[in-house]
Amino acid sequence: MLRMDGRTDRTPLAVLLIVGSVFLLSAADAAVKALSADFSLWQIYAARSAFSVPILLLLIAAGGGDRPAAILRPWVLLRSFLMVAMWLAYYAALPAIDLSVAATGIYTAPLFIALFSSLLAGEPVGAYRWTGIVLGFVGVLVILRPGADDFSLWALLPILAAVLYALAAIVTRARCTDEDALVLALGLHVGLLALGIVGSLAIAIVEPASADRFLFGGWSAMAAGDWLLMAGLGAVMVVIATGAAKAYQIGAPAVVATFDYTYLVSAMLWGVLFFSEALDATALAGIALIVVAGLLVLRQPRASNGIAPVPAKE
Repeated sequence: MLRMDGRTDRTPLAVLLIVGSVFLLSAADAAVKALSADFSLWQIYAARSAFSVPILLLLIAAGGGDRPAAILRPWVLLRSFLMVAMWLAYYAALPAIDLSVAATGIYTAPLFIALFSSLLAGEPVGAYRWTGIVLGFVGVLVILRPGADDFSLWALLPILAAVLYALAAIVTRARCTDEDALVLALGLHVGLLALGIVGSLAIAIVEPASADRFLFGGWSAMAAGDWLLMAGLGAVMVVIATGAAKAYQIGAPAVVATFDYTYLVSAMLWGVLFFSEALDATALAGIALIVVAGLLVLRQPRASNGIAPVPAKE
């Protein structure tokens, strides 16, 4: 099929890429949740990115694009900082809350993107998007139930992650549109590697007395199988980054972003299969509100020069 500009419409391929990417991402996040009982967050970051970074360097060299030093450009650095902070907030919550709840929290990002696009970039927000923003935040309140006895402050961390991702999205769209997607992915994983090393060293020096092994535990001995798992996770993160970036490059952004929400289905699946999670009717209603809200926010006007959706989690 040809589009009006004469190019082949590759949106079906883009949909396959984004669905596959977010399926792998949900599996990787489930693996991190499972590993949180044995390894610290800092060790996972360092070990996983120790494999991601060399793979990305090889891909950049093979592609003949920008040099790796491009990750030091100011706007790329800012984006990398925001993305690293986003993953830190999201992963820190995983041992304490259900994966499905964490996934729903971070997928409020489109609501914040729409809101910040209006406040920071002057993009008009029509009735559909304002309705979506309001519905989305109602959905968040329904899921979190801040007045309930079982409310956990940990559940706020995925919302913070969504805010950080929204800011990174705006920086990406406004200042990094000409950057190579592999360079952006490299900036993220170099940042995660550095954070993992610094965090591990800080824990070793300070030796904090805390029962929270995931955030304050030291480096654990790793068997060959553990290193193989980390290598696999590192490679998977590269596939996710490039797959999501390619999906948004070749497909209609609004369509691709809609299928990005299949992450929620995958996360719920892993939660049920591996962590015996069960969502009650209230939580499911909140998730449904957030999904509907996201679809309303992603509804593109016929003519728009504002912030479009950007590749997810790259």
